[in-house]
Amino acid sequence: MKAAPEGRPDARGLRVAVLRARFNPAVVEGLVEGALSALLEMGAMRAKIEVLDVPGAFELPLAARAAALSGRYDALVALGAVIKGETDHYEHVARAAAMGLSSVALETGVPLGFGVLTVAHEEQARSRSAPGADNKGAEAARAAVAMVGLLRKLNG
Repeated sequence: MKAAPEGRPDARGLRVAVLRARFNPAVVEGLVEGALSALLEMGAMRAKIEVLDVPGAFELPLAARAAALSGRYDALVALGAVIKGETDHYEHVARAAAMGLSSVALETGVPLGFGVLTVAHEEQARSRSAPGADNKGAEAARAAVAMVGLLRKLNG
């Protein structure tokens, strides 16, 4: 098998869980497609990528923790969309998702790509989940895989 091109993270042989929040599905599906595409471009095998459904962004940290502790995955990619509404609910969910996912990565040592959009308007979410170079699901997948490589290098 060929080595990954210089500078690109190498996902060959990695087992990856993609955690998909089911709230805001039109947006999140675009993030999932971006993440899957990026993982395959980095050499991951589709059979080693598992997409797991989670009710919403608030529930992502608990699902990520369970996935990390299961020992079944080398990396996690958490995907969701929190779009501002008329109440403060947006701020609480966005903060809980971000802090919770950060805690999971630090507690477990399993690399976790953060692909939870926190935006003011649905149009912003759609542009960040559309196919192309700016897809945040793809960015989260690349970050998770890059961290696997870095941690393996640091931990020898």
